[in-house]
Amino acid sequence: METAPHAYFFGYGSLVNRGTHDFTAAHPARLKGWRRRWRPTNLREVAFLSVVEDTGTIIDGLIAPVPDADWHALDLREGAYDRVPAEHMVEHPLPHRPQIAVYAVPGYGTRAAVEERGYHLLLSYIDVVIQGYLREFGPAGAQHFFDTTDGWEVDVIDDRAAPRYPRACTLTQGETDVVDAGLASLPVRMKRA
Repeated sequence: METAPHAYFFGYGSLVNRGTHDFTAAHPARLKGWRRRWRPTNLREVAFLSVVEDTGTIIDGLIAPVPDADWHALDLREGAYDRVPAEHMVEHPLPHRPQIAVYAVPGYGTRAAVEERGYHLLLSYIDVVIQGYLREFGPAGAQHFFDTTDGWEVDVIDDRAAPRYPRACTLTQGETDVVDAGLASLPVRMKRA
């Protein structure tokens, strides 16, 4: 008899898009007390999608088992982030109570968030994230992503024709329309690549 995995992560960005990873047995879940925020770091000019504590917010995402409970391998993929225990904040459909972590950009050290000017977002990355939310949570889930994410007051580089995001995915026209409409309602400044 197989035992249930005991180590899970909560994904709230590209990890919601099953086309960006090989993690099996992912389940929709909700993280209480956090909201998403685009966070610049010392590591690059493109901001990372992160989470920050916010007691009044609940965000949707996926939980998935950490393969072989190998946190080190997942920590390498999420190298700009700190792993934060979150099992007490995640609502999920599992019959057992596993260890669950969420990854967040730290506020200190060499990977720390920096003053929020001079950074930008990639449209190819936003496309991947919204495609995941549309496929997991439908149009309302995609809108909830836009509504529960801060840090949109920046340039978005339109790299859709030649994606710079390493895990870029191809969107349908309907998915592209949802992304474009969502961004049109936000204070972003679209720039050509």
